[in-house]
Amino acid sequence: MKRHQAILELLEKETYVSVAHLCDLFEVSAVTIRKDLKLLEDKGLLFRTHGGATIQNPYINDRHVSEKEKLNVKEKEAIAEAAIQLIKPNDSIMIASGTTMQMLAKAIHIEEHLNITTSSLNVALELTNSPYYDILQLGGNVRHSSSSVTGHFSHSLLENISCNLLFLGVDGIDVDHGCTTTSLEEAILNKKMIESAQKIIVLADSSKFNRKGFGKICAISDIHHIITDSGISNTVAKEIKSMGIHLTVV
Repeated sequence: MKRHQAILELLEKETYVSVAHLCDLFEVSAVTIRKDLKLLEDKGLLFRTHGGATIQNPYINDRHVSEKEKLNVKEKEAIAEAAIQLIKPNDSIMIASGTTMQMLAKAIHIEEHLNITTSSLNVALELTNSPYYDILQLGGNVRHSSSSVTGHFSHSLLENISCNLLFLGVDGIDVDHGCTTTSLEEAILNKKMIESAQKIIVLADSSKFNRKGFGKICAISDIHHIITDSGISNTVAKEIKSMGIHLTVV
């Protein structure tokens, strides 16, 4: 069917399409589009998601940080450069774990005082190169795959601090399901970090969109600002902006 082929061609360009967009494009009902998507999914040509479809498997497996740091390097560097523009001298910021967070730590070159709290061992080590920063390393159980900590020791510390900015890395962002990571323990810690911050900024390259990890961190509506690269689909970008979330595309 020509419509099926057109849907697949659109997915090759956009990586994600919504049912609403397909209804408008082909002037057919949502019931018809959902039947089309189910048929194509049964043939193994796409993955259905809530409200749309994607060509990527939306479910993510945990990978070691040494593997992840080799992926989308240029995009992560550009995202980090955009993120540091939001940091001002004397800010109290939190930096979560992840390879994009490591890029952020490398990019911070403010030669004035900062209070920095982090769950990432690699981020803390990177920041110790500067004498200007007071660094609070959260403690707890070390996750070998991410070189970061989780657990109640970190939760207890976070109950006693407040930061104006939280830079959060995620494994998946889905407009309906929210922000996720492959580790439930890390997701719980990220929730605690969100509670201790005034503004939440997600740094995520475009490969993270329409993906889901095991542990849910928060709803999209809990996020104030997302910084990503130009690989994000137009459909997803429009949906995020329509929710009142500031979106920066580098």
